[in-house]
Amino acid sequence: MAEENFVKTICGYCGTGCGLVLEVQDNKIMKIRGDKEAPVNKGQTCVKGAFAYEYVHAKNRLTSPLIRKAGQLVEATWEEAYQFIANKLTAVKTTWGSNAISMFACARSTNESNFITQKFMRTVIHSNNIDGCNRT
Repeated sequence: MAEENFVKTICGYCGTGCGLVLEVQDNKIMKIRGDKEAPVNKGQTCVKGAFAYEYVHAKNRLTSPLIRKAGQLVEATWEEAYQFIANKLTAVKTTWGSNAISMFACARSTNESNFITQKFMRTVIHSNNIDGCNRT
């Protein structure tokens, strides 16, 4: 049996920042427990923090962007995906105006990520239509 490693990390499911200890074996997460030394959660975890980690090793996890072409999703480069998004946003803004675009921010993201999201919406898109899951 391979040696077990313990890796301290921060939970990514919400903005609380709970400390976790991952039990890793053969480069695979086997178990997660709360970090008793973490000041935020003192060893406690929610159900997601403790049990929702199988997706990390999922065989069908996306590893590159997909763009729909002729009704089929096909792999694209990151540059192609960014250009596709920019073109679509520009077309919507040109056709229906800035208020036709909204964005959803996420409590799991950092404050910095949420800040740049709202900054993008207000300065580039010229829309205040931004919401988030922070209040759920």
